[in-house]
Amino acid sequence: MILDDTFKGKTVLITGHTGFKGTWLTAWLNKLGAKVTGISLGVATSPSHFDSFKDLDYVEDLVLDIRDRKSLKKVVNEVQPDFIFHLAAQALVRDSYVNPVDTWETNSIGTLNLLESLRELDKESTAVLITSDKCYNNKEWVWGYKEDDELGGPDPYSASKGVAELIIRSYVKSFFPQDITKVRIASARAGNVIGGGDWSKDRIVPDVIKAWQNNKTVELRSPHSTRPWQHVLEPLSGYLNLAQRLNEDINLHGESFNFGPLAQQNYSVSDLVNFMSKQLKGLSWKDVSDQDQGPYESGLLKLNCDKALSLLNWHSVMDFEKTVDFTAEWYNEFYKDNQKAADVTSKQIDSFCKLANKQQIKWSM
Repeated sequence: MILDDTFKGKTVLITGHTGFKGTWLTAWLNKLGAKVTGISLGVATSPSHFDSFKDLDYVEDLVLDIRDRKSLKKVVNEVQPDFIFHLAAQALVRDSYVNPVDTWETNSIGTLNLLESLRELDKESTAVLITSDKCYNNKEWVWGYKEDDELGGPDPYSASKGVAELIIRSYVKSFFPQDITKVRIASARAGNVIGGGDWSKDRIVPDVIKAWQNNKTVELRSPHSTRPWQHVLEPLSGYLNLAQRLNEDINLHGESFNFGPLAQQNYSVSDLVNFMSKQLKGLSWKDVSDQDQGPYESGLLKLNCDKALSLLNWHSVMDFEKTVDFTAEWYNEFYKDNQKAADVTSKQIDSFCKLANKQQIKWSM
């Protein structure tokens, strides 16, 4: 497989490796034969997906705050990574209203600190810096946002991600000119991912799982809101695909890419829960949309992924029903069948790659 050839034996640095996406990415890179070093503030939830990998020697696990520029520079210099995936973030919109300064410092200045660290990295390296689909100034259009659309949303989280994109663009132009740079950089934008191993607060699937586990009815604040749902492995395949291609093609240096689901995968929150209930027996929900909804969160947000299809030959693998099946199956096997999280995750990565291969998606060949 192309990805095996790219990452086997390579040194990879992941920021935010203990988070939802970060843990799945760490597991996948381990299967590809990479030597992974991860930096984060530690595990943020209990249970924790990442904790299931601690005894498997998957990753060199470092506790570090990306707002600490001096320490971050030291780690980057010591690790000497061949590839960097930057996922560390304050990732919750609602929390950004409570702690706006922390959100800006982590998401915007944290990205700047990593770029400063890469300026001092004297070796050939490839960096994929992940921001968010919420980096766009969302006007809730019915069509998808393209990579050159206006950046910056109204809430602190969205604005901080838009600024992170501007910082990346500025640093690439100012300090990593294509004709002499040793470090190749691109940014990636995705969102609304679901999948097993997520126990974060203020997310629909963890809320569903908590209610299901405790034989309670899950309360849906916005049951009729639609989202372009995708499994966590979909954007991760995009990040890995992008890193592989960027490593080969300098012309992708400085580019940004959207990684989202097919347009027809816009389903409501209630649709998601109803589909999950087919596997999670006893799951029920109730509409609490008449209660206080809290601060503003964007509604409809879609991505146009034509650029990824054209330049990377990337597109999503699973339809909505398969996405939900994968998600519910993971929790069923973890809770009901008492399987280890690491084993379920490894099995699903293999299954996902086989599905992609059947569709002859290039990264899976």
